[in-house]
Amino acid sequence: MQKRIKNSLLAITFLAFAAAVGTSASAQTTKSSIQAMTGWQHCAACAGAGGNGPGATTTMLHGIKSPSLTGVASQFNISSRTPYADVLWWKQLGAANSASNLVYDLYFYIKTPQYSQALEFDANQANGSHRWIFGTQCNIGARHWDIWANAAGKWTSTGIPCSAPTAYKWHHLTWEFKRNSSQVTFVAFTYDGVKHYVNRTYPVHLSSVHELNVAFQMDQRSNHVSYSTWLDKISLKYW
Repeated sequence: MQKRIKNSLLAITFLAFAAAVGTSASAQTTKSSIQAMTGWQHCAACAGAGGNGPGATTTMLHGIKSPSLTGVASQFNISSRTPYADVLWWKQLGAANSASNLVYDLYFYIKTPQYSQALEFDANQANGSHRWIFGTQCNIGARHWDIWANAAGKWTSTGIPCSAPTAYKWHHLTWEFKRNSSQVTFVAFTYDGVKHYVNRTYPVHLSSVHELNVAFQMDQRSNHVSYSTWLDKISLKYW
């Protein structure tokens, strides 16, 4: 009798665990192939310090078959006569929601990394009173990964190295974020199969905006040589 009771308890525990996992999985939402979606927006001035960056010419090309992992990569191009020009692209994915966990996943490819000062990969969430800015960048010029300190409004080094990405190679990047009503947390990122724990938390930024989006930014060096970056398999998972 005792053995039967013990087995029954184990079965109940397993079913409860399976139900919890199933509920968690079903509550997740994933936006996939974001690079192939229409409606991307961009801005050069807003990408600079204080939202007053130098002018730059930019194009975004959809449906790129090569280089590509899916046959529908997107190509981002920047050119400018001004040193350290930059351009920010973003794709709105809907209104704000109550998700407190986000995973931003993508692949990128670059032929001339020596012309890039930084490559920025962001997600943004806002509910009309607060804005959670999950800003990250591979600061190629300074050779380390940075994160955005939100309410402080500045880049902060993680101390984790990020030298120029290898040319003519697809690089896989996954960022994991968390947030609550008053804070944003950069949990960890995995770059080309190597996971790095960041675990930095900052106060949230006040804002009247309503949004959920992913963003990508390219920065030029002082020699302002034009270059391109290809993105593929962009997804955002949140719950």
